[in-house]
Amino acid sequence: MYRYDAYDQALVDQRVAQFRDQTQRYLAGQLPEEEYRALRLRNGLYLQRFAPMLRIAIPYGLLSSAQLRMLAHIARTYDKGYGHFTTRQNMQFNWPELARVPDILADLATVEMHAIQTSGNCIRNITSDPLAGVARDELVDPRPYCELTRQWASFHPEFNWLPRKFKIAFSAAQSDRAAIRVHDIGVQIVRNAAGELGYEVYVGGGLGRTPIIGVKTADFVPEADLLSYLEAVLRVYNLLGRRDNIYKARIKILVKETGPEKFIEMVEQEWARIRNGELKLAGDEIQRMRAHFTVPEYASLPEEDAGYRAHLEQDSAFASWTRRNLHAHRQSGYAVVFVSLKANGVAPGDVTDAQMDALAELADRYCFGELRATHDQNLVLADVAQGDLYPLWQALDALGLATPNIGLLTDLICCPGLDFCSLANAGSIGVAQDIFDRFENLDHQHDIGPIKLKMSGCMNGCGHHTVGHIGVLGVDKKGEEWYQVTLGGSAENDASLGDRTGPSFARDAIADAVQTIVEVYLELRQNEDETFLHAYRRVGMAPFKTRLYPVKAAA
Repeated sequence: MYRYDAYDQALVDQRVAQFRDQTQRYLAGQLPEEEYRALRLRNGLYLQRFAPMLRIAIPYGLLSSAQLRMLAHIARTYDKGYGHFTTRQNMQFNWPELARVPDILADLATVEMHAIQTSGNCIRNITSDPLAGVARDELVDPRPYCELTRQWASFHPEFNWLPRKFKIAFSAAQSDRAAIRVHDIGVQIVRNAAGELGYEVYVGGGLGRTPIIGVKTADFVPEADLLSYLEAVLRVYNLLGRRDNIYKARIKILVKETGPEKFIEMVEQEWARIRNGELKLAGDEIQRMRAHFTVPEYASLPEEDAGYRAHLEQDSAFASWTRRNLHAHRQSGYAVVFVSLKANGVAPGDVTDAQMDALAELADRYCFGELRATHDQNLVLADVAQGDLYPLWQALDALGLATPNIGLLTDLICCPGLDFCSLANAGSIGVAQDIFDRFENLDHQHDIGPIKLKMSGCMNGCGHHTVGHIGVLGVDKKGEEWYQVTLGGSAENDASLGDRTGPSFARDAIADAVQTIVEVYLELRQNEDETFLHAYRRVGMAPFKTRLYPVKAAA
């Protein structure tokens, strides 16, 4: 993974010192709230319903065991003993004391972490495929390109005050596991007919109040021109993006109102002007960055370990876990392990300090000291030898982190909702628990098959509800919590926005609505191999709507 050089470390240390001074002056009444607000946001600090919330950057989701141990220390020392992994591969702490936040940032700096640009109208955390470097369908490892982009974007003077927040994601695999089409800029690494590396670029995607699927603005940007093309897009947006209306300030609105053809023309003109300048990536610079992401020292292992096979045959619980929580690895004899942060009674994405410490130990023992955070609020141990899978599973099971539900209904994602967020209109965590209770039987979940249920507590869409196979959105109606439902969304290669079923459901009816949707799917699917998304796209909304809104209830 990328390691800080002296410049990186000095930059982060200086930011900690600056923010410590700013916070002390604010608490002493010497810095007005309106001035401090922008400063704290640039350091990842929000004011939530009950306490500050600190968002910590995990660039492209990659964590060392030492960094995870530091997050455990922060949870234990400064918070209430847990942290929350988000849908953008970040971690959030919901209960830090404002006066101690500079101490948290100082501790983070000792393990090459920070909270810079995790909020505010700037370029946010660069995200990527959680299987980067190990996936069999991957063209190249996208993380060197993510890191180059992160360094270009950090403290970029021209883009320090954008019209709104800006999110960039990378993928280099055949399957889009980074949701690139719903980002402000999505980058797909490709090869052209001549075998040269380059980028297919999507611009103007986004969720929230006005969800939009991004449009392709370039079929092939040469490898050396990554930063100049990104700069051209950002310059057009920074110049023309609206600053008079927060709801229309995102680049997706600019692309829509300008028209894709005109927008692409403006980007091409700006790119032609700057592409041969100082942002051109030299081959040695790309190679220098790739050297930070070397292949681990894998052992020479057979395609299948005999002990692993024996455990599969002898332990049905272990076999169930391997069917749902493992992913094929490009290296013979190894597997990718998904660590489920979706257990009964736990808010999706939450992990305790004790669990983080234990996971760091397991990463050191079984996975070369690294972990990854996913967009689905889970974790990944990406390089586990087959012979180590059984003892790893036993350890995860003892920690409550081995629920065999990856990709199933209870592997749902949701934002913190009204339990924490000052922007929320309705609760999310309680609804998630209701759904978990309703579908806790894992055999039933396996019979249902893959479903991505995504839930948000407000229109900002932090839970990505608009691209869920089943999406749930909390809304406020005269002080009461209600929930709108959408069907048929996807954030993958076949990206689409969900269709609204109809009127919203009361808080005590939303779990029933989800159960009804699942029952209709099971009745209508052609066979057990037809997924919910495929079935919905085949039969449409009508049969679901008929059952959700019977005539007598609608009269």
